[in-house]
Amino acid sequence: MDAVIIAAGYGSRLRELSDSKPLTRVAGVPLIELGVRQARAAGAERIVVVTGHEADRLEAFLTGLAGRTGIEIVAQRVADWSRPNGLSVIAGAARTRGEFLLMMADHIFSAEILADLARQGAPTRGVTLAIDRRIDSPLIDPDDATWVETGPGGMIRAIGKTIPVFDAVDCGAFLATAELSEAIAAAIAAGKSGSLSDGMQHLADQGRAATMDIAGAWWLDVDDPRAHEMAEAEAPARLALIYGSRVSLTDT
Repeated sequence: MDAVIIAAGYGSRLRELSDSKPLTRVAGVPLIELGVRQARAAGAERIVVVTGHEADRLEAFLTGLAGRTGIEIVAQRVADWSRPNGLSVIAGAARTRGEFLLMMADHIFSAEILADLARQGAPTRGVTLAIDRRIDSPLIDPDDATWVETGPGGMIRAIGKTIPVFDAVDCGAFLATAELSEAIAAAIAAGKSGSLSDGMQHLADQGRAATMDIAGAWWLDVDDPRAHEMAEAEAPARLALIYGSRVSLTDT
């Protein structure tokens, strides 16, 4: 199985901490390294990282990371990283083989979330999204969250930042098939901007977008200084299963 990590954007809300969101450190480790290692721990044998902003610097880091970890990492650069994130998904998915884990570079997860998600594949779905039903959790930024309305069997009815009715939040991790790229392209053809949510809604309208409830597991979107402070405090212990130590991540 492959994994795709979207790391192309500008990261404006973290600019006071770092010029490159994927290279922003949590407990001494860049977010992109945490993402790569998390995907590998979940069973991904090959990681495609979609780059854009500060691409040269990020790709140089990825080359070094691959060398010292032995993990196969493929950098896929997008020419215009200011465009909606669905275009980054299409670019990354084009380099995959079969179904793949899809992650955002600024999200970190306790180990069981991605491991469970990797086992969710089924012919009845084109994509499965990890969701959290704790919509009032203090770990969630309501001004930036992508909300989800689910229906029978946990299938997605609606998804987006401004939907009026919702019962879960998007955790930023997906098990995807080629149908997701096709759905983003179809949404663009229908006049949508080309966001990942546009493609997800297209699949939802076809009854092909499923969810996996994380059932109380820990995750965090490290999108601003407040979230970064929480990550600094909580990530070392939460990610111990990946690094084999509860003491420090800085020796990895």
